[in-house]
Amino acid sequence: MKNKKFKGIIFDFNGTLFWDSKMHLEAWREYSKKLRKNAFTDEEMRNYMFGRTNEDIVRYLIGRQPEKELVEKCQNEKEAVYREMCRKDKENFVLAKGVENFLDYLKENNIPRTIATMSEGNNVKFFIEGFKLDKWFDVDKIVYDNGKIKGKPAPDIYLIAAKNLNLKPEDCIVVEDAVSGIESARAAGIGHIVAIESMETRELYETIPAVSEIIADFDEFDRAILESKEKVL
Repeated sequence: MKNKKFKGIIFDFNGTLFWDSKMHLEAWREYSKKLRKNAFTDEEMRNYMFGRTNEDIVRYLIGRQPEKELVEKCQNEKEAVYREMCRKDKENFVLAKGVENFLDYLKENNIPRTIATMSEGNNVKFFIEGFKLDKWFDVDKIVYDNGKIKGKPAPDIYLIAAKNLNLKPEDCIVVEDAVSGIESARAAGIGHIVAIESMETRELYETIPAVSEIIADFDEFDRAILESKEKVL
């Protein structure tokens, strides 16, 4: 894989392009008290929340397969809390450092790109509108939790994202912050996995063999590994 150039790039969103993990943590920590007596612990957050579907999270919290109606109720209530937190925290409702410049570069060089997120539909619409993501992405190619895709660490979401770009997984880069997301990308056969230090430590990522590269922010991304096409005027 050394010196290989990759044809496209797939981004996780939460904790990667938008560093909102603390808001998600707070929202789930509070909401988890409604489903059981005690709130999510930090360890539970890492192992059972990041990259998972809302159904996965509710199943873990109540200890059984939840009814569809319960999943929808919990999802709507928790995500409404989360979105309101985002609206109130305008100072931090911004894309991560270096993201806009990097996305401009990808667009200018016609490099295939998309997002693969386990956020549900209402949140994805909220992000598209709030961050004007349609400036950089074909929103129809964004992959999200539509209730039919298995959550990370299953490979499904990254296989679908690569297919949406008309690329083989091995020709794609994935940028992730979650351990479950890194495993999802590895299982999908992604060619190059970049871990970004939004919440986890560099030391943790260094212990994961599937991680090809570690960056602190998008200003550190090595653009030389991307196969540039004709620039868009």
